[in-house]
Amino acid sequence: MKRHPSGPIVIAAGGTGGHLFPGQALAQELRRRGRKIVLMTDERVQRFDKLFPEADIFEVPSATPSGGGLVGMVKAVPSIIAGIARSIAVLQRVKPAALIGFGGYPTLPPVAAAIVRGVPCCVHEQNAVLGRVNRLVAPHVHAVASTFEAPKFLKSRDASKLVLTGNPVRDAVIAQADRPYQAPQSNGLFHLLVFGGSQGARVMSDVVPGALALLPQEMRARLRVVQQARPEDIERVRGIYEEAGIAAELASFFDDMPERIAAAHLVIGRSGASTVSELSVIGRPAILVPLPHSLDNDQKANAEKFGSAGAGWMIEQKDFTEEMLSSRLQTLFNNSGELVAAAQAAKKMGQPQAVRELANLVEALGRGDYHPLRDRAAKNAAIESGSTNLNFAAGGA
Repeated sequence: MKRHPSGPIVIAAGGTGGHLFPGQALAQELRRRGRKIVLMTDERVQRFDKLFPEADIFEVPSATPSGGGLVGMVKAVPSIIAGIARSIAVLQRVKPAALIGFGGYPTLPPVAAAIVRGVPCCVHEQNAVLGRVNRLVAPHVHAVASTFEAPKFLKSRDASKLVLTGNPVRDAVIAQADRPYQAPQSNGLFHLLVFGGSQGARVMSDVVPGALALLPQEMRARLRVVQQARPEDIERVRGIYEEAGIAAELASFFDDMPERIAAAHLVIGRSGASTVSELSVIGRPAILVPLPHSLDNDQKANAEKFGSAGAGWMIEQKDFTEEMLSSRLQTLFNNSGELVAAAQAAKKMGQPQAVRELANLVEALGRGDYHPLRDRAAKNAAIESGSTNLNFAAGGA
């Protein structure tokens, strides 16, 4: 396929926030650089189309193999093939400079089409575990951008393609990055934020309200809770808080979540890649409850990285009980120094430059002047010399 260096950048991202938010962050940065954006995703994009207001959006058929076995894979094949055909047609029409996939099965057809058509292509891995689609396409793409230095399941044959960019966060998150953490004062208000990712998590509604109700009355009076809950759970959760005398604001979705994170003394949530990245850039301590039974335990790996850095505490869902959580919260209530230390550790993990690094990579691919070995050597030299300019040698902005 003929190169089109000035063409649009195609972002392929699945219809969940964990994949779309990094894509949105990249789109915002590329738009500032004057690039046109094309988004290719699945039917769930209707919930998130406002995240890409200036992009041309194409819905692409896809399917996730159910059950993980051969039968599930066979059932998914027709939709994947249809998605590849649709993606090839889109690429022929828009003539992109490059394509980047953000993982998940909805990105497989666009990435496969880019490989077939010879469109410069890379993938980004947000988690500490390389996802199955990214593992599948890694031998065939030009680069594997990563949040972590050594994502699990990256094969040695593909290690030379790894580019440590970090996980891009949205402009709204960057806007809160300089907001300092204010430690809770003794006898002052304690702001607690509870959420379970872009689609909610029932376990938060099942456990957190009851755990808070077990706290001593003096602590309950100090609490100011903001909690995301599924629509069908809101009234049940509200009733528990009202009976316990706890002030709570509930909604099924908050469109100002970065501000909510910045205002919190403590966050309780899942450990998806976007959540961990946003907590780190803003610098807030968290109790993380990984989604159980997720493919390859990627959320557990993320939470372990966060916890081992001293930024928070992981509680596996099987141990996430009202009594256990209430006890942990009482300890933190009485130890603001522990919260401050965790907030500082989270901040050290932050990668606010990630979106620039990833945009540099994608643009270099589009120009045809990205060379992994040369650019890695240039970056290493910059680090050794103490330079903060880590842009790709081949024309980073």
